[in-house]
Amino acid sequence: MTSPAASIDITKDTLPKLTSLPIINIGPYLHDHDKAGRLCVSAALHAACLEYGFFYLDISEYVDPSEPEELTKLARQFFELPQEEKEKISLQHQDYARGYQRLKENVTNGKADNHEAIDFYRPVENPDKTKPLWGENQWPTAIPGFREKYERWIEKMKKLGVIVMEAMAVGLGCTPEEWEDFKSKIDDSFWVMRIIGYPPLPNAFDGFSCGAHRDYGCLTFLYTDPTKGALEVFLREPGLVIQATPGLPPGETVEEGTWIKADPIPGCVVCNIGDMWETWTNGLYRSTLHRVIHRGTNYRVSIPFFFEPNFDAVVQPLPAALRLQDGDSKVFDDYGLWHHDEEHKLAEKRYHPIVYGEFLKKKVGGNFAGSGGGKYS
Repeated sequence: MTSPAASIDITKDTLPKLTSLPIINIGPYLHDHDKAGRLCVSAALHAACLEYGFFYLDISEYVDPSEPEELTKLARQFFELPQEEKEKISLQHQDYARGYQRLKENVTNGKADNHEAIDFYRPVENPDKTKPLWGENQWPTAIPGFREKYERWIEKMKKLGVIVMEAMAVGLGCTPEEWEDFKSKIDDSFWVMRIIGYPPLPNAFDGFSCGAHRDYGCLTFLYTDPTKGALEVFLREPGLVIQATPGLPPGETVEEGTWIKADPIPGCVVCNIGDMWETWTNGLYRSTLHRVIHRGTNYRVSIPFFFEPNFDAVVQPLPAALRLQDGDSKVFDDYGLWHHDEEHKLAEKRYHPIVYGEFLKKKVGGNFAGSGGGKYS
């Protein structure tokens, strides 16, 4: 079931603004028998995506909390290694996407970010490091058990991605047949996982721990250590004007709203939607700006997993979203879920089809060393 914070009416005009993100328990989707619970989860996901693009996902019934805690310890061990040892798996040894990035090598909005990281992508057939995104993952060999434990986490996050996608499809109003077609676009996810280390941000640093950005894929599941006050999410709210924020993406205009903290909650990951969901919903759901400003005294570790579409998936507005945008409230049922109406016409498509792999290549090409880009938490 959902938390009280997430149990809100999903009519967009009546949604109250929160000073913190809603918490949604995915538990009912782990059990076949809880049909009512699933409907509540789907309604809450729909509400959160309509209004915020971000939410806490309670996965305490899905993973033992000791597992991601162990991953954090392994990450710290890696980042504590001598620099020359970390550089053995640097990006330049592969396809300039998979591997280690030194401090300030990642770039967002033209400015270096104050973090270091390792990036992993879905393994590919016939790897060729001369082709964009088509190299091999580089795993640290100096830390026993590192690869094995992280690969177990990857498998769990891949399964979680499909579960959450189904729950969101139900909330959006997809028919069972539409869900099966939708599922075929994400059943071989070209996932990405990052392991990120954030030293304290120097007071005079011209930039951020990670600059303001929107994720450009599908879903992000972010686990972090207990550090508070670092991750910030921008909540849009008309009439609430904030001071102009430096370091926004190119062409970005300052919206009315406010930055809120998204501090870690035990048993939860922070989840947000990316640009692909914005396209799938024809703009009904919007990818949300977020950033990291870590001014604490500790070394912060975060482990975001990006559940993405299949590499060759064609991403385009879903029929369920187009039906919703036509605005006929007669298909809005007692659970707050939208149902298919055979006589219901479709809204006009405003988002053009995207082949995800081609889109991804263009984005990743600007992430490092001297060009604009960046997408990480």
